Amino acid sequence: MASSSVAADMELDRPNLEDYLPPDSLPQEAPRNLHLRDLLDISPVLTEAAGAIVDDSFTRCFKSNSPEPWNWNIYLFPLWCLGVVIRYGILFPLRSLTLAIGWLAFFAAFFPVHFLLKGQDKLRSKIEVFVANHTSMIDFIILEQMTAFAVIMQKHPGWVGFIQKTILESVGCIWFNRNDLRDREVTARKLRDHVQQPDNNPLLIFPEGTCVNNQYTVMFKKGAFELGCAVCPIAIKYNKIFVDAFWNSKKQSFTMHLVRLMTSWAVVCDVWYLTPQYLREGETSIAFAERVREMIAARAGLKKVPWDGYLKHNRPSPKHTEEKQRIFAESVLMRLEEK
Repeated sequence: MASSSVAADMELDRPNLEDYLPPDSLPQEAPRNLHLRDLLDISPVLTEAAGAIVDDSFTRCFKSNSPEPWNWNIYLFPLWCLGVVIRYGILFPLRSLTLAIGWLAFFAAFFPVHFLLKGQDKLRSKIEVFVANHTSMIDFIILEQMTAFAVIMQKHPGWVGFIQKTILESVGCIWFNRNDLRDREVTARKLRDHVQQPDNNPLLIFPEGTCVNNQYTVMFKKGAFELGCAVCPIAIKYNKIFVDAFWNSKKQSFTMHLVRLMTSWAVVCDVWYLTPQYLREGETSIAFAERVREMIAARAGLKKVPWDGYLKHNRPSPKHTEEKQRIFAESVLMRLEEK
């Protein structure tokens, strides 16, 4: 009795293909039994599904690579232990002390200068937009050594949010909340207003919208390529010989990520500033974004994948899911009619 009850419940939970089709598209005669070989003939749908299982390029974009162990014998293990002592007992305390002293000196100079020179920082003669692939929040720290960029960044809580509100806003940085759909329009308007003022600092945008593991590059958002100004591509490639600089924000806080970097031997990366690009005649903003992405991928040796990085944080739209279900239902019923 229990097995028959479970079978009945499963039958009730089974989706009905007719729910995804208009009434006039249903077959008039009762279809024959559907065999496995009939389903296998629905090649477009099953090919896409099998490809997603075998070659899951989306998940690989956000997967951290585990370091290969090298302390596998009695000769190398003592050296590994010595390295742990040096990295955690010497390098990490020295780096933490240097960071603390640097922050204290910075805050001591920042607030007086910020209030004394407020409104007197109009030094630039033109506005530019810099776009780069994104691996970690330290991308911004590395690129900020070139000039005072106004970065477009996700709002963060904690001490990172404090720095965003007190320091980074002084250079014209713009914050957004990816979970708020209405905030996208506000952010787009702020970007347009920013580029209208030639005295503002150049924009630094990570058009992927999320951190990728520096082996792949996902689709670029088109907002950075609709501003009507020069777009300067920047390619960033980290050398993983000492540490993997990818920040997996779904599994690790930025504080722990920073500790992991500071307890490594070093963080090594190459940065290439490529030729500024302009929107060509008859070219759409999407095609422009794809062309710049191709340049960055080629220079940094990254693999291009046709995925939206926001899928890392948000589930696909119900409309997209229902459309896939409708296409599959039509394919099944078409096969039944042929039989």
